[in-house]
Amino acid sequence: MASLKTLKTRIKSVRSTQKITSAMKMVAASRLRRAQEAAEAARPYAVRMERMVASVLASPGIAENGPRLLAGTGKDNVQLLIPVTSDRGLAGGFNATIIRETRRRIALLEGQGKTVKLLCVGRKGAAALRRDYGAKIVGTAEDIGRTGVKFSDAHDIGQRVLEMFAAGEFDVATVIFNRFASAISQIVTPQQIVPVPAPKIEAAPVDVHGAHGTPRAVYEYEPSEQEILEALLPGNLRIQIFRALLESSASEHGARMTAMDNATRNAGDMIGKLTMTYNRQRQAQITKELIEIISGAEAL
Repeated sequence: MASLKTLKTRIKSVRSTQKITSAMKMVAASRLRRAQEAAEAARPYAVRMERMVASVLASPGIAENGPRLLAGTGKDNVQLLIPVTSDRGLAGGFNATIIRETRRRIALLEGQGKTVKLLCVGRKGAAALRRDYGAKIVGTAEDIGRTGVKFSDAHDIGQRVLEMFAAGEFDVATVIFNRFASAISQIVTPQQIVPVPAPKIEAAPVDVHGAHGTPRAVYEYEPSEQEILEALLPGNLRIQIFRALLESSASEHGARMTAMDNATRNAGDMIGKLTMTYNRQRQAQITKELIEIISGAEAL
């Protein structure tokens, strides 16, 4: 059985840890609010960008004769995976779920005879995947979101992806990130970004007479649809990467806040149990000393 001094030291140590986890929870909660607002503000913009691409793609023949970012290479032999993780730990299962999904996809693609390359965003993902797939990592991006996610971060990653695609280093690129649902729920989301998937065009609205399937208006573009897509698709790719970074940042802070809240509660429970053990052992020691004093007095 541990001595009273050992128990007292353990209680002090756990109480110090509880103060740290409580402080980390408060910091994560304050950062979560800003990150959540940024992620939610970016969603409508990303959706509008997809609608704009869909509107241009509605022109006959543009999907077949469009830019290379839209048409792709015609193959899917080389797959580029972009797992988005964090640079720091202590965020529950936030990083583990992304790493697990990445490993699953690598095994699935290699089972189909595909070649897989990795562009890791975040120090934790790169460190975990380097042990087994070091030869597949073609690049890393770290220190993103330390002071808040900026569009310049997404621009740099998107530029790297565009340069690799132009050099013929891969056929299909997929970003894997945690989509923020709530502070206790993050959804692992794989999204193909190259070639840019043709967005689904919404069904035509009901006309004034109640008939469905009203034909959409035909637009004439100036400049041509080809030139618009040449400028629009790279921007759309960067926007989708930016959205993934924002969603991942909000998910990270939510996961860390939840993990630190659980750690603070567990520390409180441990302090309670250790304090009870300490009091019982102290009471037993006092009782033993009293018995020894009484026995010595009676012996005299």
